[in-house]
Amino acid sequence: MTNDLGAIAHYYAGKLAVHGERAQGVDWNGETSQTLRFGQLLKVVDTEGAFSLNDLGCGYGALRDQLSGSCPRCDYAGYDIAPEMVVAARNRFAGMPATRFEVAAVPDRIADFTVASGIFNVRLDQTDEAWTRYVETTLEHMDRTSARGFAFNCLTSYSDADKMRGYLYYADPCALFDLCKRRFSRHVALLHDYGLYEFTIIVRQP
Repeated sequence: MTNDLGAIAHYYAGKLAVHGERAQGVDWNGETSQTLRFGQLLKVVDTEGAFSLNDLGCGYGALRDQLSGSCPRCDYAGYDIAPEMVVAARNRFAGMPATRFEVAAVPDRIADFTVASGIFNVRLDQTDEAWTRYVETTLEHMDRTSARGFAFNCLTSYSDADKMRGYLYYADPCALFDLCKRRFSRHVALLHDYGLYEFTIIVRQP
């Protein structure tokens, strides 16, 4: 899967080069929907106190911006497979306390929480079967590196057929809910009611 992730890293680097450090630069439609999906992911954080968070697929650090206002006591680590994204993020947040960015597909520490936004969407020429295995393996990494819980989003298989694109991955929310419930925790929530062609799954550890 390493070569395939390299192709995907190149895809996202191209988006950043064209659109810059904004939502379109990480292949989202706009800032409004990006803020909305971040809000869904951050529902996994069940504390107003200090906590640590891994951001898998951090891009240029948009989630760090949102956390700066809402969660000032967050110890943040961002990870991305595209070196260009990490360079941009490091430049944007140079000198910010409790903040670092690394080129990696797997977190290098155990944090209280891990979130992943959009990392499962672009599969390029991978088959659904191969990409599903990648998704499941990544969720295992997220579970292993999260002490209190993790959250992720996916494009939904309930999307309108005429809007679906062949190079994107549309996951079955019921199948992923079942997988998380059986493999990771009894405490799993499926959020599919916030107006986007996607869903968020939250996994909490008691």
